[in-house]
Amino acid sequence: MRKDRNHGNAAVATFILLLLAGRSGATAAAFELEEATIDSIHRAFAAGELTSRSLVELYLRRIASLDPALHAVIELDPDGALAATDRADAAARSGSSSPPQLHGIPVLLKDNIAAAGPLNATAGSLAMVGSSPARDAGVVERLRNAGVMLLGTASLSEWCNFRGPGIPAGWSPRGGQGKNPYVPSATPCSSSSGSAIAAAANMAAVTIGTETDGSIMCPSSYNSVVGIKPTVGLTHQPCRRHHHITKDGHSWIQLMPITRTVSDAVHVLEAIVGYDARDAEATRKASQYIPEGGYRQSLKIDGLRGKRLGILRKDFFRFPLGSVQEKVFSEHFDIISKMGANLVDNLDIPSMNVINDAVQSGERALMLAEFKLSLNSYLSELAKSHVRSLSDIIDFNNKHPIEESLAEFGQDYLIQSDATNGIGRTEERAIARLNKLCKRGLEKVMQDNLLDAIVAPGASAHSLLAIGGYPAITVPAGYASNGVPFAICFGGLKVSEPKLIEIAYSFEQATKVRKPPSLQHSII
Repeated sequence: MRKDRNHGNAAVATFILLLLAGRSGATAAAFELEEATIDSIHRAFAAGELTSRSLVELYLRRIASLDPALHAVIELDPDGALAATDRADAAARSGSSSPPQLHGIPVLLKDNIAAAGPLNATAGSLAMVGSSPARDAGVVERLRNAGVMLLGTASLSEWCNFRGPGIPAGWSPRGGQGKNPYVPSATPCSSSSGSAIAAAANMAAVTIGTETDGSIMCPSSYNSVVGIKPTVGLTHQPCRRHHHITKDGHSWIQLMPITRTVSDAVHVLEAIVGYDARDAEATRKASQYIPEGGYRQSLKIDGLRGKRLGILRKDFFRFPLGSVQEKVFSEHFDIISKMGANLVDNLDIPSMNVINDAVQSGERALMLAEFKLSLNSYLSELAKSHVRSLSDIIDFNNKHPIEESLAEFGQDYLIQSDATNGIGRTEERAIARLNKLCKRGLEKVMQDNLLDAIVAPGASAHSLLAIGGYPAITVPAGYASNGVPFAICFGGLKVSEPKLIEIAYSFEQATKVRKPPSLQHSII
């Protein structure tokens, strides 16, 4: 049985608790769910302290307790998840083969990633409710093969923040307004807001988000979680034809993990990267650079030693003098130096004013054109859907206006996208402009200064990294005077993930900044 929610968090909570009350199996009493990692879960499995079923039940109870306030989850499939746990536990008891890499790990998918079965993939849009994908997105197929338990879908900014300008971050008609678990009045940021909220609040072991330009980096920063944005092509690019994901069609979209630790993010990254025959063009080249032995070998305590890091100051560090952020970053840079890294300070990227302006850089033109192309292709292949084109979605929205307080924001981006006609001269000029900005910007600065990575606060470098499909890792760095989290970002050139993982893991272990939110929750 599927349980869907449209502003019905309390109903979801009641349903889950009634469902679990009827189960004969008891949940694990001794296991500590909060801040549990993939490794700690697997140790508990091995020690007989926990089963996959009891773990999923614990997470479902936590969702029931917290989601009415946080709005991090759109849809759940508790029956499907629990049935999968029984199969996983039976396989583990038989001992006939080694368990897969992510055996028994509960996962929430962002609500723009298609999974075969009862779950919708709607990008937060009411127009997509009732749609049925023909098969799993490539990343979901890989996750299932790795042994995960799919709990349901996480909320987001509608159409991944591409409905129209001004829509509040973390809001969608299906999910309502997502809340920052640290400071509810603060932004959860967009568009993978629900994935970040759920990971931060320990509502799933792992969550999966997507990013075109800042959609992982920003919510990871504001919710004190780790986000890995891999090189474009390491995971299949769902914006391309036949890839079953309802996301804006930018050529640089990536699927990626959001977790509470760098180690967990790397575990998931290993499971989802690699060549995908359904996305051969995008994945063939990048997959050649996946290190033999995987990425976990880069989880080194001394990973900062000998690294050369460039600190981007101008256009990035905009904290008030004397602020908590200014003090904390100064302390972090001292730690990074003591860990053996060489810091090159006061670097700046030429033309950041252009890079940060999606219209001037040409990024907006590409997003508008490719959104329509990819979305129409996706809709045409759905096994079942009430809408088959972007035009249908616009018509649906006209007939079903959003709540009055948000009506002024409209659906301008959808309308502008529907007016495009594929990749023409305007888009080709935009591609050329973006390539030039990359070569004269990040690539030149890193090459001239012999850098292993750049360092910037929070998501301030999101557009810089997005336009070239460059990788990055955000790691919790501290909490402002009002309690809102902020992060540090390590970014690099394409396929530099091994170096970035070494740097990020070493920093995380040396600082251990992350703390769970102080949530006042109770089982309803």
